[in-house]
Amino acid sequence: MYKTYYPKKDEIQHKWFVVDANGENLGRLATRIATVLLGKHKPTFTPGVEMGDYVIVLNAGGVQVTGTKSQTKLDTKIYYRHSGYPGGLKSISLRDQLAKHPDRAIRSAVWGMLPHNRMGRHLLKRLRIYAGAEHPHTAQNPEPLK
Repeated sequence: MYKTYYPKKDEIQHKWFVVDANGENLGRLATRIATVLLGKHKPTFTPGVEMGDYVIVLNAGGVQVTGTKSQTKLDTKIYYRHSGYPGGLKSISLRDQLAKHPDRAIRSAVWGMLPHNRMGRHLLKRLRIYAGAEHPHTAQNPEPLK
């Protein structure tokens, strides 16, 4: 008989949390989001089971990068993406990424803290990021994430 608690599918409750990213540090914000997506904040956390909750990030454009190398990091950290065609490699610096698509910078930071497998890709779909303060998820009655 197994002594480890393994939650059943009907026992898992998924809640919605909302995070205001205005003035937050990118890495610390991503850590809090990844913890909630994985479900590590719950006392019934079990590795390999999708216990996590949904997270809504508002004001993604207000996220900051701090530290001793923050000014050089804004220019030296490069994000890459590929179109799938020959010669289709695109690159953008962190400074430009935060200016044009801050949601991609937050999504990339959170993805680096999730497992890189099928479960991690499923968990990342529970993350909703919006550049402004408005979101269409009012019906889910999200709670503020502390």
